[in-house]
Amino acid sequence: MTTDLENNIKLFINYLKLEKSLSDNTISSYIFDLKLLSTYLQNEKSIKSTEEISENHLINFITHAGNMQSKREKKYSEKSIYRLISVLKSFFKYLAIEDIITDNPAENLDSPKVSRTLPSVLTIDEVNKIFDSVNLSYKSGLRDRALLETMYASGLRVSELINLEISSIFFEEGFLRIFGKGSKERIVPIGLTALNYLEKYFNSERNLIKNRDSQNYVFLNFRGKRMSRMAVWNIVKKYSATAGIKKEIHPHTLRHTFATHLLEGGADIRIIQEMLGHSDISTTQIYTHIDKEYLIEIHKTFHPRA
Repeated sequence: MTTDLENNIKLFINYLKLEKSLSDNTISSYIFDLKLLSTYLQNEKSIKSTEEISENHLINFITHAGNMQSKREKKYSEKSIYRLISVLKSFFKYLAIEDIITDNPAENLDSPKVSRTLPSVLTIDEVNKIFDSVNLSYKSGLRDRALLETMYASGLRVSELINLEISSIFFEEGFLRIFGKGSKERIVPIGLTALNYLEKYFNSERNLIKNRDSQNYVFLNFRGKRMSRMAVWNIVKKYSATAGIKKEIHPHTLRHTFATHLLEGGADIRIIQEMLGHSDISTTQIYTHIDKEYLIEIHKTFHPRA
């Protein structure tokens, strides 16, 4: 039997899908967190009605999420707790606005300050080593080189890369049309080198594997279908290892590197924000910290009295 709380969660998820234009990954996170809340309240507190939920119940639930250790329930990280609190506040705010509840138990929940670790960033030499490690004569070599060049040239998220369509590449004008988080559209420049490899890939490998399943997607797997996130992850890992890069590298590293190299070259932080598709400048400002670290390291290395 479906409980009152479960029905309200369904209402909220439908609202997010119809009104907020959130990505599938974000929707999945909301569903996971709220299902966990429902299970916890029913099993631990015997609560089935939304009106019964108090602030203390939510605080206890958040503590529970941070302490989970079973094989089926992975412990929430600091960043995940931050997201969890945000989900709870959004859920109960929606219920209050819709007059489903009279009091909002999440109204005074405090989000913890998340310690931001600086992401790994590649040097220009390391980027070149990774690109040069791709053997273009091998099967999928041109695709892999075009993919890596595009990620670094335009700072794309993996989801944006695998959903990139041929019609969104403007070769003459030198830019991509990207649909990012929440289906927000933005225009991102792409350099001649990346465009050159894309053109070579289109004229050879892609023509050989494309089929009815390929649709208009740029990057295809060997079955002619759109590539998966994991496939992109494996490509970045493969060529980083071949190039002898010892840093912890993942697809987002190329996005971080794109932003950092622009900043080091003198680009304005607001322009970088626009190219990355960040809605909040504070998200982009982490790269100013990376830039400072880089400057300090250069000073230590080359200044005679450092």
